[in-house]
Amino acid sequence: MQLVVARIGRAHGIKGEVTVEVRTDEPELRLGPGAVLATEPSSVGPLTITAGRVHSGRLLLRFEGVADRTAAEALRNTLLIAEVDPEDVPEDPEEFYDHQLIDLDVVTRDGTAVGRISEVSHLPYQDLLIVRRPDGSEVMIPFVAEIVPEIDLDEQRAVIDPPPGLLDDSQAEIASREDS
Repeated sequence: MQLVVARIGRAHGIKGEVTVEVRTDEPELRLGPGAVLATEPSSVGPLTITAGRVHSGRLLLRFEGVADRTAAEALRNTLLIAEVDPEDVPEDPEEFYDHQLIDLDVVTRDGTAVGRISEVSHLPYQDLLIVRRPDGSEVMIPFVAEIVPEIDLDEQRAVIDPPPGLLDDSQAEIASREDS
């Protein structure tokens, strides 16, 4: 099974390094020197990592055959994809691979059915669970412990505790500032 582990950002310097947006909780395992990764678009890869380092809080990678800034810039926005055994699970019990979450039933704490997870969207600041509702509409659920307190893989469900307005706009609380 294939797992997106990073997206290549801009070139860094003149020797072929690139910044990467890490999309895995195990970068040391998936993005280490010697790792061979498939790519999207596939015409760019596969890419073999020759070196990696952290600079100013960002991971920089260098790939075999990418020796200058022009070649590095040509890789921008390419997704890096690792081959993962579908039976593997993350070491941390609070972490999940996307394929483990897709198709889980989503219910509120009181058991009300919300829908089914159709996608996991990885944004720079947090992940979102895209939930398809029975009527065909979608709702985006921030994948944070306060809102998604329980993932039960045995029962194939995610339990959510949504704040007012997340599932129903009519329940949204309007924030306002009072002039002093």
